[in-house]
Amino acid sequence: MNALFKLAARAALVAVAMSGTAAVAGMQDFVLVNATGYTISEVYVSPVSTADWEEDVMGRDVLGDGENVTIHFSPQDRVCHYDLKVVWDDGDEATWDDFDLCTLSVITLHWDNGRTWADYE
Repeated sequence: MNALFKLAARAALVAVAMSGTAAVAGMQDFVLVNATGYTISEVYVSPVSTADWEEDVMGRDVLGDGENVTIHFSPQDRVCHYDLKVVWDDGDEATWDDFDLCTLSVITLHWDNGRTWADYE
């Protein structure tokens, strides 16, 4: 994937994710649910083939415990496999590898006694 395409796809993802509505949904759109007990301050979603996390899709927003946000993708984006990284407001972070976003619609993040995990449907 060339750098210009990745930059354009990421810009579209960020713009649509923060707009609250999408005219046309991407096949990778998903709801991220924070069930960790803590506030998430940053969320990164990058294709598995990319070594760079690029931009925080939350922008200046945060995702409080018990809240959810729909992460939107460009309808032109055809990549399905993405990694996910979150950073909590205290600076701790967690990553998950290779979600097939073309086959799932909800990712729920959990934390308990220093252990993080994700359920998805």
